[in-house]
Amino acid sequence: MTAEHKSQFWTIARRDSAAGYLFIAPQLVGIVLFVLLPLCLVFWYSLHEWNVLANTFTYTGAQNYRMLLEDSSLPAVLGATALFSFGLVVLNMSLALLLAVLLNQKLRGIAVFRTLFFSPVVVSLVAWTIVWGFLLQKNGGINGMLLAIGIEGPNWLREPATAMVSVIVVQVFKNVGLNMILFLAALQGVPNELYEAARIDGASPFKQFRRITLPMISPTILLTSIITIVGSLQVFAQIAVLTQGGPGVSTTVLVYYLYQQAFQFHFFGYGSTLSILLFVIVALLTFAQWQLRKRIVFYEN
Repeated sequence: MTAEHKSQFWTIARRDSAAGYLFIAPQLVGIVLFVLLPLCLVFWYSLHEWNVLANTFTYTGAQNYRMLLEDSSLPAVLGATALFSFGLVVLNMSLALLLAVLLNQKLRGIAVFRTLFFSPVVVSLVAWTIVWGFLLQKNGGINGMLLAIGIEGPNWLREPATAMVSVIVVQVFKNVGLNMILFLAALQGVPNELYEAARIDGASPFKQFRRITLPMISPTILLTSIITIVGSLQVFAQIAVLTQGGPGVSTTVLVYYLYQQAFQFHFFGYGSTLSILLFVIVALLTFAQWQLRKRIVFYEN
């Protein structure tokens, strides 16, 4: 190819495109190696039974998927997963929005409270969970405070009625600060002129919140809901440290059940099948939320 032909081929647009691909190449390589390739491998493993102890890798076809339909424990596991996700999302987002509204006030020393509420987010997850595990024991700190006012508390992590609630509350206190900061940033982006116009028209504070605040921060609400729901379906360390899925299977969520099947019972093929199920659930929920954005999200033109 002559120099003239090279100059005609290597145009400014093509040079810009090549530069763009070079910039995104590390991200693309990371997605292929750490997302797409593991997904393909998990699907391949789900079609086999891998016995690590016997060093066998046997093709079983759809047998693991038939086991999924016949698993008598799976409905209880999915029920516990749904209960945990619902309780976590509702409590986390409600509390985060309430804290953001309160901390959005222009008061002296308000930055200290913002730091205090956000600080659990940067604390080690395992350390946070271990401390709460001690506090929620039968003779732990929570029951000690209740006993001081004449109330005998339950064994929070060992009774079916309180174990799931305890795990949800621990997780909410850990991560509510992240959603709070996102909501706070969104609230500070709402123009004050809208509130001033509403006050002139005689709108009450509640109506201002419903008609102005919620629509204006609805994109952030969508973002936080997706993050919180996906995060709730991936919870593992809290269950492993606090309850080990008990009592019974009352706190055995899908990720922990997957771990049990694959790494405790060494059913790696069935564990991979459960991973596929988890992926499908997360994908469907995310897609449904994204489709709802046209109805629930207000975009300012």
